[in-house]
Amino acid sequence: MTDHTLLKVTDLQRHFPFREVQGLKMVRATVRAVDGISFTVKEGQTLGLVGESGCGKSTTSRLVTRLDEPTGGTIEFEGRDITHLKEHELRGIRRDVQMIFQDPYSSLNPRHTVGSILTTPLRVHGLHKGKEKARVQELLELVGLNPEHINRYPSEFSGGQRQRIGIARALAVEPKLIIADEPVSALDVSIQAQVMNLLAKLRNELDLAFIFVAHDLGVVRHFCDQVAVMYLGKIVEYGDKKKIYEEPEHPYTQALLSAAPDINVARGIAPKERIRLVGDVPSPIDPPSGCRFRTRCWKAQDVCAQVEPPLVPSEAALAPVRSKRESGKHIQACHFPEIKTDLVAEVEHTA
Repeated sequence: MTDHTLLKVTDLQRHFPFREVQGLKMVRATVRAVDGISFTVKEGQTLGLVGESGCGKSTTSRLVTRLDEPTGGTIEFEGRDITHLKEHELRGIRRDVQMIFQDPYSSLNPRHTVGSILTTPLRVHGLHKGKEKARVQELLELVGLNPEHINRYPSEFSGGQRQRIGIARALAVEPKLIIADEPVSALDVSIQAQVMNLLAKLRNELDLAFIFVAHDLGVVRHFCDQVAVMYLGKIVEYGDKKKIYEEPEHPYTQALLSAAPDINVARGIAPKERIRLVGDVPSPIDPPSGCRFRTRCWKAQDVCAQVEPPLVPSEAALAPVRSKRESGKHIQACHFPEIKTDLVAEVEHTA
C-alpha cells in the first residue's frame, strides 16, 4: 500500500424522488439512500463498508463505479473528477474500476460460455488482441479454475466456481480498484473462506485496492485495512480496523460488534454483554432530526434531536491534547462517544 490516493469521495449523495398516495393526494417524497458521505481509498488499500440492510452500502458502490448518477457531492479517481462524466468518457474509468457482484447466479449470462464472458471485456477495451484465448485461460488458472473449461456454460459450475468466474471477469482488464458488493454472502460458509482467501491472495499479488461491502463483520476484519460504519445513509464511524473492532466509539458500532459471533466463547472466555437495540431502523424518506441513530440509542439526550453530530476525531472536543495525537485517522459522529480512559486522563492532566 502507498500513500497515493486512488479514490476520493466528498459529500456524496444519492436521493431517489418518488410519488406516493396520501389520502386523496399524490405527494412527492425523497428516499435519502446516501446522504453526504466522504472517504478515501489509497493504492493497495482495502476499505470495508458495513451496516444494516438499507443503510446505503450497495448504493455507494454503484455510485463509485458510476453505474448510478450521484445527486450531489464529488467522486475523484486519481485526481480526476468523474462525478458527472458522460458514458463515452467513462471507458477508461470502467477499465480501472471493476465490480464483483453479490449473486454469482444472475451476474453471469447463462447463454454465453465462460470463454465468451471473459473475452468480451478484453475486446471492449482492445486488450490482448489475437491472444484472447491465452489470456482467458490465464485468468481461469489465476482464480483456481481449470483452463480447459473455457467452453463450458455457467450452469455447469457451482456457486463458488461461478463467483470465481466473476472475479476473473473483474480482473480481465487489469483494474486498479475493485468494488466487491457482498461477494460471498450467497455462498456456503466453507466456500466463503476459500473465496476470501483467493481475494486476499489476489490483492497481495496484484497490489489491488478494494471497497468491500459486507454484513459479516468477521470477514471485514479478516480482509480490510480501514472500516466505515454506515447507518441510514451516513457514515457514523470511520477508521483503522484495529481501532474500530477493539475500541469502538460510536454506540451503533458497539451494538453491531456486540451482535457478532464472539470467538472468545469457544475459548472458554465469558462473552461480552450484548447490546439490544430497541425499535426498527427509521425510514430514509423521513429520517430523524439531529442524530439519525438517536431513536434507538441508549445515550440519546435533547441535544441529539436538535444538532446533527459532525464526523470528527474524538479529540476535536479535547483541544488541549489534539496537537499531541494523530487526528483524522479515526473519526465518529456522536455527541457522547466512548472515549478511551487514558485520553480523558491526559486531557484532565493537561487542563
